[in-house]
Amino acid sequence: MNTTALIRPAWTPATIALMVLGFVVFWPLGLAMLAYIIWGDRLDGFKRDVNRATDGIFAGCRRGADKAHRWSNGPRGMSRTGNVAFDDWRDKELERLAEERRKLDDALAEFDEYARELRRAKDQEEFDRFMANRNKSTAPTVRKRDGESDNLLDD
Repeated sequence: MNTTALIRPAWTPATIALMVLGFVVFWPLGLAMLAYIIWGDRLDGFKRDVNRATDGIFAGCRRGADKAHRWSNGPRGMSRTGNVAFDDWRDKELERLAEERRKLDDALAEFDEYARELRRAKDQEEFDRFMANRNKSTAPTVRKRDGESDNLLDD
């Protein structure tokens, strides 16, 4: 820590004045300043420990976020462990899994195209049936009188 700082964890005129001012304004501020003066030199170690702990927690979050991007970035986006054999094996396995993922994505695209074509064929069949029924119902009907034949050429 920089020992020339104006506010440092020591009994300096500035820290004493801030502590007294803190007690005058709002007593928890004065108490906090007193704690800083007494235990502030341990603050660096405390901050370091807290940072390590939170880095460990947030590293898990980052790993979770990295998993979402891992397939697009490939296996090289991950940090190396230092064990060359393990890193090589992991890279091969991740590449194999990425290839399997690509195969599954291709199969999904093929199936989607097949299902889309099937729906289009079904829709076309339903439309053709509708048009045939519509044409039957709109065709002019000729009523027969008693004794008339179906053939119009008989006249």
